[in-house]
Amino acid sequence: MPADIHSAGLCIGIVGTGAMGRGIAQIAAQASIRVLMFDALHGAAANARETVIGTLAKLAEKGKISAEGLAAASAKLEVVTRLEDLASASAIIEAIVENLDVKKALFQQLEDIIGADCILATNTSSLSVTSIAATCKRPERVGGFHFFNPVPLMKIVEVVDGLLTAPWVSDALLALGQRMGHTAVRAKDTPGFIVNHAGRGFVTEALRILGEGVADFRDVDRIMREAAGFRMGPFELLDLTGLDVSHPVMESIYNQYYQEPRYRPSPIAAQRLAGGMLGRKTGRGFYDYGKDAATPSEAVAPTTLPLSVWVSQTHPEWADVLREIAAAAGIPVETDYLPGDNALCIVTPLGGDTTTSCVEQGLDPRRTVAIDCLFGIQTGALRTGDSASGDGKGPRRTLMTTPLTTPAMRDAAHAMFAADGSSVSVIRDSTGFVAQRILACIVNIGCDIAQQRVARAADIDRAVTLGLGYPKGPLAFGDALGARNILHVLETMLDCSGDPRYRPSPWLRRRALLGVSLLTDES
Repeated sequence: MPADIHSAGLCIGIVGTGAMGRGIAQIAAQASIRVLMFDALHGAAANARETVIGTLAKLAEKGKISAEGLAAASAKLEVVTRLEDLASASAIIEAIVENLDVKKALFQQLEDIIGADCILATNTSSLSVTSIAATCKRPERVGGFHFFNPVPLMKIVEVVDGLLTAPWVSDALLALGQRMGHTAVRAKDTPGFIVNHAGRGFVTEALRILGEGVADFRDVDRIMREAAGFRMGPFELLDLTGLDVSHPVMESIYNQYYQEPRYRPSPIAAQRLAGGMLGRKTGRGFYDYGKDAATPSEAVAPTTLPLSVWVSQTHPEWADVLREIAAAAGIPVETDYLPGDNALCIVTPLGGDTTTSCVEQGLDPRRTVAIDCLFGIQTGALRTGDSASGDGKGPRRTLMTTPLTTPAMRDAAHAMFAADGSSVSVIRDSTGFVAQRILACIVNIGCDIAQQRVARAADIDRAVTLGLGYPKGPLAFGDALGARNILHVLETMLDCSGDPRYRPSPWLRRRALLGVSLLTDES
């Protein structure tokens, strides 16, 4: 086994001093670890050291580290010019180009230099750790050590067990990550590990919603921010990351899982990538970032209220709240079993569409509008405190029409649900609205990661919240919204669409039926 990870004299090597290598070097030096920095490009390691010291100096200027801390961390950074100079390291972290053959060749070179107990760790984000280790003389000492950019701010590292990785290697890497001030989680060597695997639901389902013409991308973003509580919408995220980065990852995960339908990419992203509409980096993506670009404002809500309103009793607890909203707006509420001839009809599908609800309940499709009650009413399943939008008005409400809903009834419903100052999005008919669809996919993929035993349930949620910035991990989201609700949404979407992307994970189904938390690992 290597030297004690907690030893004051611990020394690690870093090969590759680009953004990832520099970030790892910084947090290691700040943890009082001696760092040997190597790069095959002449002068790159020296420049990287100066960049890291400059970053540390800025932290000292802002009072985030002391002058003594700056000096101590700077002294831990050493530049070496030959791979042979890494011989004294207890662990070497590779952060070079994402190319399997190049990484394999590097590790084969290092094996002839390093000590018998030195760990070889790869920072790969998309390649198989098992494949990288396969040609090594001692594959058992090779493990994954996947950080996220920018490393000092993204406080998560995935420690990945290849098929032949010895337990002591991952144990040591977990301890090393924690010493560096990060949350370290253990994962099996599967495509995407935890974070990149779990992230498939958010943008891929949003792209599918856009592709079906259900809603404008701006409305999808508004709903996911202001109803579901995400910091940014999926299309804002795609523009921030850049389609040149995001789309290849989508294709890679999809193909590595042999075209698993849950991860299916969208031709919309491929077309935009081909057209150079990458996002912020090119000045134009889904949004326009040019200097003269204007941000379109949301249309003002209509003000003409319905003459009367009838609310479906399919979900009595939701119906009571909706009647209160209508009454507060001064609208007469009909209580008969069937609506009168002029009433606006409100339905509350869970996973279904407005048309199906309308037909099943014998309603006039011209006067029927649905509202998403899982997100967007004051007693919604997700709402536990202040509004998701943070404006004190309550979360954004999502309304959904049938193909025959009249503009007058659509606008009357909009006016009623906006009368208390709440924001409202009106979308076209779709199984599962917007937030239900996207969250169901996020939860289902998280459950399937747990089902595959890629990581422990709590570690999946911990990695996702830190690595992706979601307001909750996928399994905690499922618990908050109700596992039975999520199961019902998925089963309904699967039945309506026939698309296997919506088939529920066994992990979700069993825990929903048993009434236990999705975070419950099996003994």
